[in-house]
Amino acid sequence: MKILVCIKQVPDTSDIRWTENNTICREGLESVTNPCDVYAVEEAVKLGGGAEVTALTMGPQQAETALRGAIAAGCGKGVLLSDRKFSGADTFATSRTISAAIKKHLNDFNLIICGQFASDGDTAQTGPEIAECLGIPQITYVKEIKNIEDGMITVKRELDEGIETVRAKLPALICMLKGDYEPARPLINDVMRAQNAEITVYSAEDLELRETGLKGSPTNVSKSFRMVTKHRPQILGSIEEVAEKIKEFNV
Repeated sequence: MKILVCIKQVPDTSDIRWTENNTICREGLESVTNPCDVYAVEEAVKLGGGAEVTALTMGPQQAETALRGAIAAGCGKGVLLSDRKFSGADTFATSRTISAAIKKHLNDFNLIICGQFASDGDTAQTGPEIAECLGIPQITYVKEIKNIEDGMITVKRELDEGIETVRAKLPALICMLKGDYEPARPLINDVMRAQNAEITVYSAEDLELRETGLKGSPTNVSKSFRMVTKHRPQILGSIEEVAEKIKEFNV
């Protein structure tokens, strides 16, 4: 059983700066592994049973930190897709780049696990686009992996309408939501092992990609801004006051 976990390093700060192309300027920012991706790693490692788990990410050289965190959490290998030509990629260009790496260098996988959302974009597009590029089944909004047997994976999906149990034939891709548990903290020996682990790095030339990054992105961000709420909380002292305030809103 070979599992690929696609993770992303995201800014861990409210002081986000933007480039002239309206993409996030990541240089000099403190970064962390995307929260949903932490659970993707956890679920991959929990499968156990001799599974070979490889963490894969695309980003600048500093994204090695996220891979080493995944290795400390139990992944066996780390693969970094890093090239200045990848910068400014939208979800389409990102998924094409990751898919190219999988096809060329990691094509003996049984399962790909992604996080459902990235906290710096929240599009939920990259995982499904990777599945489409690879021509494999996909299951989104996965809350729990129930089992894997007889070449099939069974998962629990959490939707607004309720809970679904879904099966898919392997190889497949699933997108994980955050779990209802606290991910395990790596032991010091695992952290030390991760710091000494060799990270495999592939460039655009290694993947034989010409149109990638900003040039290979059919979409662009025309405007970026922070949502500012105009609502101001009010503290009311009694049920009577609350009732009167509700009456005002209903007038």
